[in-house]
Order: sequence, then structure tokens, then C-alpha cells
Amino acid sequence: MRIAVELVAGVLVGVGIGYALDAWLGTRPWLMVVFLFLGSAAGALNVYRAVKGLDDTVGVGQAQARQDEPDRKNGS
Repeated sequence: MRIAVELVAGVLVGVGIGYALDAWLGTRPWLMVVFLFLGSAAGALNVYRAVKGLDDTVGVGQAQARQDEPDRKNGS
């Protein structure tokens, strides 16, 4: 369920921002299309982080380091 929400939320936020900017700047539909792709990419990245467990701590580097720690303790 969380994976679906992460993906859909990214797309909806992107489309919402694009739609609002288009209405404000009068550039329909270009910014909505651009932000649709940006929102899709952000949603896919969030899904990847959730699946890999990289969202446990602040920052992807710290999460990856935390994930690698058990391997070092086991001698792997």
C-alpha cells in the first residue's frame, strides 16, 4: 500500500504544481507536462528508497551506511 501511495503522491504533487504554475503564468499545458515527468521521477525514486530501505534515516548516504553496518559486523 505504501509503495502505491508514494508513487501516486509524487505524480499528483507534480501535476498540481505544474497546473498551478500554468494557471498563474498562462503557459498551459507545458509546465504541467514538465512537472508530471518530474513528479513521476520523484515518485519512482521514493518507491526505490522505500523498497531498498534507504528511507530509515536522514540522507541516502547515512541510510546506506546503516544498512551496510550489519554486513561489517558479521564479517561479510
